Amino acid sequence: MRTPIHFYRNPFYLFILALPLQISYYSFYMLLKKFKDYILQNRLFSPADHLLLAVSGGVDSVVMCELCRQAGFTFSIAHCNFQLRGAESERDEQFVRSLAERYSVQVFVKKFDTSSVAAAEKKSIETMARDLRYAWFQQLTDPATGSPFTHILTAHHADDNIETVVMNFFRGTGITGLRGILPWQGVIIRPLLFARRKELEAFAATNALQFVTDSSNATNDYTRNLFRNRILPLVNEVYPDASGNLLDNIGRFGETALLYQQAINLHKKKLLLQKGNEWHVPVLLLLKTVPLHTVLYEIIKEYGFAATQTAAVAALLNSESGKYCSSATHRIIKNRQWLIIAPDQNTIAQHILIEARDRQVDFENGSLLIETHLPQISDSPQVALLDADTIRFPLLLRKWKQGDYFYPLGMRKKKKLSRFFIDQKLSLIQKENTWVLEMDKKIIWIVGLRIDDRFKITPATKNGLQISWLKNADGSVGKKSL
Repeated sequence: MRTPIHFYRNPFYLFILALPLQISYYSFYMLLKKFKDYILQNRLFSPADHLLLAVSGGVDSVVMCELCRQAGFTFSIAHCNFQLRGAESERDEQFVRSLAERYSVQVFVKKFDTSSVAAAEKKSIETMARDLRYAWFQQLTDPATGSPFTHILTAHHADDNIETVVMNFFRGTGITGLRGILPWQGVIIRPLLFARRKELEAFAATNALQFVTDSSNATNDYTRNLFRNRILPLVNEVYPDASGNLLDNIGRFGETALLYQQAINLHKKKLLLQKGNEWHVPVLLLLKTVPLHTVLYEIIKEYGFAATQTAAVAALLNSESGKYCSSATHRIIKNRQWLIIAPDQNTIAQHILIEARDRQVDFENGSLLIETHLPQISDSPQVALLDADTIRFPLLLRKWKQGDYFYPLGMRKKKKLSRFFIDQKLSLIQKENTWVLEMDKKIIWIVGLRIDDRFKITPATKNGLQISWLKNADGSVGKKSL
């Protein structure tokens, strides 16, 4: 049956026929407008900047390219081939090269032997790929190489942000992790965080954009895919608005994290005293801090300590001097009424722990050589001959300070080091460069001067400990020039 001609002349029916086109155009227009507004509101970059777009070939990064083109931005393209999916990885690379050709922009491509590097570094494939990617991006934007690029844009979107916040919650990253992905970090810009995945897919369909699909996204081999494909869909079945609520909360979490950081900064200002490359924390003041564990973790995490080590560091507050906790880069040492955070590098630390297994310890005045045997008697002040059975490790090598005292060899009464130095007629410089060896708050040896009488060798000594001080090669005493 033929449709009467008056059907097409009726304005209502014409509106119905045009409705899909109007919705499509509205979606296209609104995404471009929101893209521009988001960049402007967050001051991500200026229209004059030369941008480098990280493009995988997937729908997200392809839409980002098209939005940048329609917004009139100048850009080039960078693509990482991690060589993890065989022919599919090569397909993605060729697609991105053709995409750059279509936009008439420069393209940079880097191949990575990701699996081999991850095995060598003992990292997961997911972590290694991210590290390799961002390290290369930093090289591409390094001003020292004459790079024209001011920013790198990645295509992380709102759904990526939701996944990140949920994963961070289960990882235990604290309130900072609940901020999610930030729109701006250094040279890295993420201009699509306002958009949901469905919006990007609709924009791609409206503009007839071609893209490639990563088959590994459908598997749950990687943590993010597991959350994306299984965990979050199950949560949304129980709480249909869960993803939207999380997205709304991310902004509030960000503001909460800002207030939290302001409070932490005030605590740090009160508690941290810098001395060279060390940080000293007064034990009594820290013990009065509330909440103790939270503030303590925020202090120590910057030095490579994990949240799980917070309790162990807190235990140092009530421990004896010489006890310590270690991270990969630093040690936190209890020294009387202070916690001392020092780099775990003997040549630059001002408080050096000596373990029973150590045979040579370097410090700014030279080196200590440690031998465990019954030594030959020596009258050299650069050699300490000690009864090993009276020594308990670890020992602490540090500079002397006011209030220190010891029992000088041959004397039964204690003497303050300040008085001892006067008796020895040491100059101010010599005093400043004097180190002591300590055990359980007891000074064993004033390095290069005299041992403590309580630890001397006697006729009854069965096991000896010899510690020899070797000055710097140039004979200097004090801070080495670097």
